[in-house]
Amino acid sequence: MSIWEYANPVKFMKTSGKLLPFVTVATAVTLAIGLIWGFSFTPAADNFGSSVKVIYVHVPAAMMAINIWVMMLVASLIWIVRRHHVSALAAKAAAPVGMVMTVIALITGAVWGQPMWGTWWEWDPRLTSFLILFLFYIGYMALWSAIDDPDTAADLTGVLCLVGSVFALLSRYAVNFWNQGLHQGATLSLDKEQHIANVYWVPLVITMVGFGLLFVTLVLVRTRTEIRMRRLRALQLRERMQ
Repeated sequence: MSIWEYANPVKFMKTSGKLLPFVTVATAVTLAIGLIWGFSFTPAADNFGSSVKVIYVHVPAAMMAINIWVMMLVASLIWIVRRHHVSALAAKAAAPVGMVMTVIALITGAVWGQPMWGTWWEWDPRLTSFLILFLFYIGYMALWSAIDDPDTAADLTGVLCLVGSVFALLSRYAVNFWNQGLHQGATLSLDKEQHIANVYWVPLVITMVGFGLLFVTLVLVRTRTEIRMRRLRALQLRERMQ
């Protein structure tokens, strides 16, 4: 069985319809466990107090904001190379989810930054690149809405995805590229000296899995909706031509 079989809308709809209930339940369970554990049963940190618990929303949202753009890039490249409509529609479906994740990351970052840094905003390399990534999400969705022909829109938004990937990369690695700035390094690291304590790490990982499953759930639902809307437009066009 080839993965390209799922480029067929009928195959995708059938398979995603079977998977969706299980993914939805897994999303609800992991998010409930991770967030309740993190916010209710982890202690306040010595240096940060209870504000440390914002990581259970901020870190997963920031991670997903970047990774969703990468997923959109891959899906867009598949469309450009192989002209599979499901991949283009999946990229379109993912954009609003990524935009919301970026907004959540920016807001929770400001909530963290104000007591820690004494300011709601700083033109830090990572924060600035993240703000630009948010603007690329807005531009991507606006470009889809502005072009009537879906194939042309998919082509142009694919190019935009490629350009915006630079800022997705900077959002992830800005702290490594520039040694200056207020933003701290990675919360999850293989380096034991930088790694957060296990009491925070375990619920954080569970929450990150939950955010990932939430993204999968929403993209499946939205892609299925996009396929149905595309079918409806095709039927309407056929009726007009008759």
